[in-house]
This record gives sequence, C-alpha cells and structure tokens, in this order.
Amino acid sequence: MHRLLRIIDVNLNRSQEGLRVCEDIVRFVLNDRKMVRSFKSLRHKLGALAKRIYRKSSFLKSRNVKRDVGKLTTYREGKRKNIGDVFRANIQRVKESLRVLEETSKLLDRRISQSFKTIRFRVYELEKKSRIKLETILHHR
Repeated sequence: MHRLLRIIDVNLNRSQEGLRVCEDIVRFVLNDRKMVRSFKSLRHKLGALAKRIYRKSSFLKSRNVKRDVGKLTTYREGKRKNIGDVFRANIQRVKESLRVLEETSKLLDRRISQSFKTIRFRVYELEKKSRIKLETILHHR
C-alpha cells in the first residue's frame, strides 16, 4: 500500500502543478477569462478529490523526496524555446498524471477513479481550445 500511496501522491501534485502552469499561461498570455476559469475549476476539482483520498490514507507518511530516483530534471526540460513549449509540456504532464491517478485510484475507490477519468477528458477538450489559440498568437508575433 505504501508504494501505491506514493504513486498517487506524486501524481496528484504533478497534475495540480501542471494545471497551474497552464492556467497562468492562458491568464497572462492569452488573457482568456473563460479558459482561466476552466483551468482553475479543474485544479480545484483535483484538490477536492485529493482531500477525499488523503482522508482515507496517510499519504504524507509515504512521501520520500530524498530517495525519489526520478526527481532529477531531464535534458528535454531545458530545451523549451517558448511559452508554447512550456504549455505543451505541462498539459502533457497533466494528462499523463491523470491517467495514472485514474488507474491507481481504482485500488482505493472506483468512484474517485471515474472522477479522474472525467477530468482527463475535460483536459483533452481544454487543451485543444487553448493550444489553437496559443499557437495562433505565437505565430502572429
């Protein structure tokens, strides 16, 4: 159970952090109030799910940052050229972490797993809208 809790904990953090980066990009680059609200809403939904999961188990006791073998920055992270690259990397991180949450949380609560799936599909829709608008703005500068 300890290992499962570590997987869920890191992916909750990863997905919320990635959504925050995307939210700030649509806020300060796109100036799109509706998209900001959408990203913020998803981030808050994840926060609510996290609270439900954290009440069920002791995740913080499972966290072990010092011994995490995957915490180093990868080469690709240093190769981003513009804000579009930052957005794409973070939205991808969100989608991947939501999939991990969907799969692993099935072992704790199937309803919570379904909620992660619902959020993941909303992220797919929001990604499409955001990236089209972002790429349009970036290519016209």
